[in-house]
Amino acid sequence: MKARAVRIERTGGPEVIEWHDVDLAAPGTGEVLLRHTAVGLNYIDTYHRSGLYPVALPAPLGSEAVGVVEAIGPEVTGVSVGDRVGTFGPSRGAYATARIAPAAELIALPETVDDRTAAALLLKGGTTEFLVDRCARVTAGQSALVWAAAGGVGHLLVGWLKARGAAVIGIAGGAEKGEAVLAAGADHVLDHRQDDIAARVREITGGVGADVVFDGVGQASWDASLKATKRRGLIASFGNASGAVTGIGLGALAQHGSLFVTRPTMFDYYTSAEERAAGFASVWDMLARGAIRPEVGQTFALEQVADAHRGLEAGETRGSTVLVP
Repeated sequence: MKARAVRIERTGGPEVIEWHDVDLAAPGTGEVLLRHTAVGLNYIDTYHRSGLYPVALPAPLGSEAVGVVEAIGPEVTGVSVGDRVGTFGPSRGAYATARIAPAAELIALPETVDDRTAAALLLKGGTTEFLVDRCARVTAGQSALVWAAAGGVGHLLVGWLKARGAAVIGIAGGAEKGEAVLAAGADHVLDHRQDDIAARVREITGGVGADVVFDGVGQASWDASLKATKRRGLIASFGNASGAVTGIGLGALAQHGSLFVTRPTMFDYYTSAEERAAGFASVWDMLARGAIRPEVGQTFALEQVADAHRGLEAGETRGSTVLVP
């Protein structure tokens, strides 16, 4: 099959994204040929592109896609030609009209979930599931602070946390994004452009601070996260949208109340077929219950992915971005 696919020869800004015509061979052992119908955009894609997360060059890009199985290789079980499936990594190469993908990384999609919704939900929904239920283990009555709460993961975190009975404080930039955070279920919304985040969180929580802070921003939010967290509370620093958090002194955790900090990554929580199945059973359940409502804030043609990267990094997007071949 002929396909169009992204390959980067060097790391850098969106300008390093290059499209190439490729001929896909028959899938090998344990592989399938997957024709994409929708592709998800995620912040981790920009880390691979920029070199923040090193990749061997030349490199494909993109982790998340939905499509139809066109052919299967030897020793593939549990999936058939014509099946509608999704993938969210860890293999990369989703920025393509079709690709050869490991069968072990495929997720069967419920008939009730359309392709674009699935492409907006797979990686972000799995991330939300492991962060709340298996990393932070949030329980009813706890308070949670969510940075970038109008973004793809943040929007889902708000809904998932509310379903778990938490009191949710969301942080966004501007009135429009703030309204979206409240609509997702947040009890309070703060504006990072004008609010003193730590002071407002302390005010809302009666001076105590948040039990758990979900911080996908990184460097720019780290100090406020420290100051907003409850004594013996947890900071889950899971992203670097503003740059990586570096130079952390353990003494700072003591000074701010014997805090716990984790830097979790998805594929330490999705290490087996059993963990994938259990995680996505929860994702589909939350979606069916209406606890999470993935928002496709914008759609780009797949070959306009460089423009989509620019919008994402400039903070101009809301919810999830889907790329359509």
